[in-house]
Amino acid sequence: MNIYRRRPFGLPALALLISVAGCSSADDDATVAVPSPDAKTAGLCQNLDKALPRTLDGRSRKDPEPRSAFTAGWGSPAIILRCGVARPPKMVDPRVAKGDDPDAISGGVNGVDWLMEKQSDGSMRFTTANREAYVQVTLPKADADRSSSAVLVALAPAVKKAIPEGIASMT
Repeated sequence: MNIYRRRPFGLPALALLISVAGCSSADDDATVAVPSPDAKTAGLCQNLDKALPRTLDGRSRKDPEPRSAFTAGWGSPAIILRCGVARPPKMVDPRVAKGDDPDAISGGVNGVDWLMEKQSDGSMRFTTANREAYVQVTLPKADADRSSSAVLVALAPAVKKAIPEGIASMT
């Protein structure tokens, strides 16, 4: 007698699996749109993924779904990093360059230039400038003012190591 006989996967088992999946702790995980960079940018982003810190602002790394070398996350609510994003429209807005846009400011932190944009939900979005790939970091509303400088300081070594200075492709 074979004790490893297979039973058909019945409807009750399927219903149980669906209900367990629906109540899993994955519901608390952040989800994020994964960028689709060109091949050169993808290689830079993969290098950045390997160089990113395991902790950021006291939070452990917990990558968002779907998992990708182009995204990273820390904590809950998550600080989200996306690499290979398109150039933000405000990056070429002359009002930002002159300092006339109160919701977008450009500046540098530890050798990395950033466009800082306050979002309508109160979160802050930072996008690298003058690098061969655009890297975007979003801080949740609760951390937007308190943690932004610490987060950018902590990310600067990885960005400088993986993403060379230059002009990013227009993707």
